[in-house]
Amino acid sequence: MAEDAGGVKLQVTVVACVTARTTQEWVLSLPEGATVADALAACGDRPVRAVEGGEGSLGIWGRAAALDTRLRHLDRVEIYRPLQVDPKVARRERFARQGARATGLFARQRPGGKAGY
Repeated sequence: MAEDAGGVKLQVTVVACVTARTTQEWVLSLPEGATVADALAACGDRPVRAVEGGEGSLGIWGRAAALDTRLRHLDRVEIYRPLQVDPKVARRERFARQGARATGLFARQRPGGKAGY
């Protein structure tokens, strides 16, 4: 951990997915015992509004986290955007468009083989 004149400091990275394929990143130095809420407050207004408005969810290294979760040195706090389309619905629609013969395992079927093999 990083030592500072005021005591022990944590280095934390906050990453927010602003729009599709666009992320914004902040590298912060926070005091020992800081929470996810403290990290968001240190980033400014934009990420806090996204989380408080219910638009996004939070995670630390890809695992769901709450605002009161305590941070450790070199943690990566991630702010996720909500999904535009349910993945199950998207798969069904894609399958309906392509048909059974053009998707996944069925695309390269052996001559004379059973469906799905």
